[in-house]
Amino acid sequence: MIVAQGKASRQKVPNATKRLRLGLGVMLALLLVVGGKLFLVQGLDVGGLAEAALSNRLRPTVLPAERGSIVDANGTVLANSVIRYNITVDQAVNTKTESFKRLETVNGEEELVTVSRDQGIAELAGVLGMRVEDVRNSVTGKKTYYIVAKDLKPDVEDRVSKLQIPGIFSEGTSKRVYPNGSVAGGIVGFLENGDTGQAGLEQTQDAILRGTPGKRLFEIGADGLRIPVGVDQLTPAQDGKDVKLTLNSDLQYFAQQAIQSQTDKLSAEWGTIIVSDIKTGNILAMADTDAPDPNDPGKVAAEDRGVRAVTAAYEPGSVEKMITAAAVIEEGKAKPLDTFVIPPSYVVDGQQFDDSFSHGTEKRTLAGILGWSMNTGTVMAGQRLTKEQRHDWLQKFGIGEAPEIGLPAEAKGILTPADQWDGRQQYTVLFGQGVSQSTLQTVRAYQSIANGGMMLQPRLIDSYINPDGTEEKVPAKPARKVVSKETAKQVRDILESAVTEGQIKEAAIDGYRVGAKTGTSQSPCDDGTAGFCGYTASMVGMAPMDDPRFIVEVVLQRPKGSIYGITNGPVFRSVMSQALRTYNVPPSKGQPARLPQFAK
Repeated sequence: MIVAQGKASRQKVPNATKRLRLGLGVMLALLLVVGGKLFLVQGLDVGGLAEAALSNRLRPTVLPAERGSIVDANGTVLANSVIRYNITVDQAVNTKTESFKRLETVNGEEELVTVSRDQGIAELAGVLGMRVEDVRNSVTGKKTYYIVAKDLKPDVEDRVSKLQIPGIFSEGTSKRVYPNGSVAGGIVGFLENGDTGQAGLEQTQDAILRGTPGKRLFEIGADGLRIPVGVDQLTPAQDGKDVKLTLNSDLQYFAQQAIQSQTDKLSAEWGTIIVSDIKTGNILAMADTDAPDPNDPGKVAAEDRGVRAVTAAYEPGSVEKMITAAAVIEEGKAKPLDTFVIPPSYVVDGQQFDDSFSHGTEKRTLAGILGWSMNTGTVMAGQRLTKEQRHDWLQKFGIGEAPEIGLPAEAKGILTPADQWDGRQQYTVLFGQGVSQSTLQTVRAYQSIANGGMMLQPRLIDSYINPDGTEEKVPAKPARKVVSKETAKQVRDILESAVTEGQIKEAAIDGYRVGAKTGTSQSPCDDGTAGFCGYTASMVGMAPMDDPRFIVEVVLQRPKGSIYGITNGPVFRSVMSQALRTYNVPPSKGQPARLPQFAK
């Protein structure tokens, strides 16, 4: 029996071994599965779980780019931005933190050091320049967002960030400042909600001025505390470019004061002045009345926040007679001293034309027709051109073409095709009625005559200045020839003779030779009703005529009083004289042109 039992025991041993081995195999298989899964998750991260976890731990902070400045030709700041930061706290995180760790440099080596909450609060108070107790009250509580301090400079924000205090964050803000107030206020424009350009150059140059924001990323743990050895990435902001203008802010201020005074004196609805450099096309001043202060644009009416010098198109009146004279001379249809026998009233194709003053039948030169601004004589000379030629010459002088100087809503004006002109309009366009244009379009036309027949692109934006100080010149369109040098010289002599011999003696400036032309036109009513509501009065001129340097135009909309008593001469002289002084232009040499106004 004993032997039999021993055999039975020996038979059971292999079965136990098998079971043990099977169990071990199962355990190893499970370990392999788990280990493989861990390898996939942690090593290969097939499902992106680790990356997702890291993403959840990253806390971004936007670093605003500094908006570029807008400066005048001499670097005077018209608009600039200052970067400021608000320091905020997640009180729920900070309150429950008794201590935290941060990296510090000790003996040239980075080490993790433990900092108590009280020490962190004291350090934060020191950086912010606040009382410790006030900071403690600000960071203690249950609010997830609370502003501890506002309007901090970037260097202060950087010092706060280096403290690495749990729950303390920063948010960037940008504050736009306009140091010169309303000087060129409409041109500069302003921002909407302190961020996006809303008007003027702030609007049209927004993409260039705003730059690209940066970002700071750091890693926080599940408890909301910053991980000292975790991710800490910095993508610096790229500041915007500065926009440098052709304006002279001192001359701009002078022109704004001058036109505001004239507008107030004559109770006009609005007025504008442009000063342009003939040789470059640069706009040195472009002044409107009631100019907005970009720091508080709401103080002026919405219609006053733009730049009427480029947005307001109106019938120019007799200043357009210069184009008619240039056209007939260039086409070989007349010369400055050709004789025209002009009746008291002139009728052509059933249309009657009269002058602003009474006269009998007179023998006038072409120079005398412009010098005395005669509609009758202008029609007589201009009818030597075909309808198509009259239209094409207006177009050659830029009428119907926006100047494109970089401002919003620049007017193209209205130049109706010649085949759509009626029996009267085909003649009235010769003296500036039945056609409309902006003040800058008129200035551009006169610039071409002053510049020897070559029309230059008006320029308001001179260059862009990169954050590193390098300058990118803004190219202008190529100059285009409008008339020959000979024609331009003859027209200049006509304009100068209008001052020396004609009706525009009020434009004369002691020591300088001046050429000028006045214009008056009826202004249509704004309410859309038929008829006219007042006048538009203008004067445009150039100086010095021996070497033309500046164009100045003065425009008043609907001044009160008799149109025959309204004059822009004093304002023209004042602003032109200031431009000549500002740029140290020497007095004229030689004798002025004195073309006879009457023919023998």
